[in-house]
Amino acid sequence: MTEFDTVIRNAVVGTAADLFSADIGITGGVVTALGRNLGPARRDIDAAGRWVLPGGIDTHCHLDQPMRTGVTLADDFLSGTISAAHGGTTTIVPFAAQVHGSGVRAAVDDYHRRAAGKPVIDYAFHLIVSDPTEAVLRDELPGLIREGYTSFKIYMTYEMLKLNDRQIIAVLAVARREGALVMVHAENSDCIAWLTEQFEAAGQTAPYYHALSRPLAVEREGTHRAITMAEIVDVPILLVHVSGAEAVEQIRWAQGRGLRIYAETCPQYLVLTADDLKAPGFEGAKFVCSPPPRDAQSQQAVWNGLASGVFHTFSSDHSPFRFDDPAGKKRFGADAPFTKIPNGVPGIETRLPILLSEGVHQGRIDLATFVRLTATNPAKMYGLYPRKGTIAVGSDADVVIWDQDRDVTITNDMLHHNCDYTPYEGMRLRGWPAVVLSRGEVVVEEDKLLAEPGQGQFVRCDRPAVVRPRARTTAEPPVKR
Repeated sequence: MTEFDTVIRNAVVGTAADLFSADIGITGGVVTALGRNLGPARRDIDAAGRWVLPGGIDTHCHLDQPMRTGVTLADDFLSGTISAAHGGTTTIVPFAAQVHGSGVRAAVDDYHRRAAGKPVIDYAFHLIVSDPTEAVLRDELPGLIREGYTSFKIYMTYEMLKLNDRQIIAVLAVARREGALVMVHAENSDCIAWLTEQFEAAGQTAPYYHALSRPLAVEREGTHRAITMAEIVDVPILLVHVSGAEAVEQIRWAQGRGLRIYAETCPQYLVLTADDLKAPGFEGAKFVCSPPPRDAQSQQAVWNGLASGVFHTFSSDHSPFRFDDPAGKKRFGADAPFTKIPNGVPGIETRLPILLSEGVHQGRIDLATFVRLTATNPAKMYGLYPRKGTIAVGSDADVVIWDQDRDVTITNDMLHHNCDYTPYEGMRLRGWPAVVLSRGEVVVEEDKLLAEPGQGQFVRCDRPAVVRPRARTTAEPPVKR
């Protein structure tokens, strides 16, 4: 009888479609059997009736990304992946960000250098396109897509990142031709700039005015404009970190018309509100991110979208800046105006526990939806499925045994990121990862790290199925008119 490397016994296995009792046999880092009473193994792990789910895939996080004006992200590829692993994530896809005046390939090379020898879990890269020159569009992007970098992010806001509409259309056209997925940060930059000037002129510069400078309407308009351009080019897009009821309405409208519009949201839009930015003194800076947290109505709209299928992925948008640090939130002092506060919140470790506790245990979503949002859909959308994102024979043994009834109160001291705060301090949750395996190796067991730096592998992304162009007749024009 063939001996397995590892058997996880007495598991309640959850996938995007099923929940069933089984043993999981693992050999060579891959799931090789699912069944009852599997044979001998070099190592047995008793799940003892706990939920065993695919490892999470966080497809929106920022690690060791170059910043301007002396600001530094708190997490690199070591601390960031350690934190992710403790939270049940086994694959991350951070961003290789193009710098103006330099190519996208240079950014990819730089990110491989930054990651070398550090990750404890597997990783891939998205691209950030901020300077779509003719050479980038003609040569670099098509070449990189063929090499396994099949998704890229573009911005409608932030001075050094934003593209104009003509540039966005050009990038979308490359994505359509080459079979890549474009992620869009959708906010109206000019409206934000005008509102910001009004608040500054009135001396209203506390952290809370960050939220008022980016109201629901600027996200709604940006979302509608992105959808319109995607429709014209006839290419799917993914709208990232969707925060508000009005943007959700636009996405639902587009999906109802048969457009291939996908959407992502994040924990901060489920459990935080704009009122958190009103915290005394400079404490509100801890919650400054873009788009900002909204109100209770938007929270409910996002929850409804998660349950009904409007959203396809659930990511952290982990963008960690230390609070008491001159290279972090206080780069310009403890009374800096909101325009000088680095945008972003940490959350790579708390992403899955928050959704499990507030979603599954509160009855807002079922367990299959949890798996779809956090593992299976991201794997499919970014060309990692079926190697990642499921528990099936032939898939990588990226597996999390959950202590689904463990009561946890979040404190920053218990987390493993390199940030000096969490926006979820004091939040009570039900459920936390107990054992985390990456390609069959235990990386975290009962809150203890067992992995070594560099154990994670870079994974190449295939062209996602969701971006395959629909069939045309030869008489049709190349784009809609």
